[in-house]
Amino acid sequence: MWIHIIGYTLAVAAGIAIGFFIARKTMMSYLKKNPPFNEQMLRVMMMQMGQNPSQKKINQMMKAMQKQQSK
Repeated sequence: MWIHIIGYTLAVAAGIAIGFFIARKTMMSYLKKNPPFNEQMLRVMMMQMGQNPSQKKINQMMKAMQKQQSK
């Protein structure tokens, strides 16, 4: 009887661990293909904050965000 309880507990723990790593890998690949921000979103966000965004500033912010994501 104790063998069954230990076996079920280990199976549940292994399932949770495997599920976590699969979900993490899936989300990382999804975010890499579909970044959460694009240039248009940054432009709108900066305009809402009262800034007049130039293309140079938007490019700098996009590069900084991509650099941060690659870490």
